[in-house]
Amino acid sequence: MEAVARLHRHVRKTCLPYLPELHTPQQDLAFFEEHVFPSSTIWLAEDEGRLIGFAVLKQDWLDHLYVDPDWHGRGVGTALLTAVREETEELNLWTFQANGQARRFYERHGFRLVEMTEGSGNEERTPDAHYRWTRTQADTRS
Repeated sequence: MEAVARLHRHVRKTCLPYLPELHTPQQDLAFFEEHVFPSSTIWLAEDEGRLIGFAVLKQDWLDHLYVDPDWHGRGVGTALLTAVREETEELNLWTFQANGQARRFYERHGFRLVEMTEGSGNEERTPDAHYRWTRTQADTRS
């Protein structure tokens, strides 16, 4: 769990520098220990025993998909997303509107934009975008 919390923090600081830092590393760890791990399905990607990415599924929501920036563009995110999609017929997620890299990634993988908000529903108070993928939708694109 510590490795997941550390990677989460590292990716946010490196790739999303516009986000406010709302929690300490200890609070991040407590969040994963108390809220994420007990109620979710988690996939881990490792290289030589080092965590390089993780994905978290909670019901039909992709709550987290984080890949170490050194591994971006090398198929880790795609592999994690593929594994998650094997478990569900529909997958929803939120990403920040300013996160163009994530938005392009999800759109390339068949997600469709559902709505954009001004961010009042997230703790960062940063504009976000809701995306959805469905197996039926994906099957009709083939």
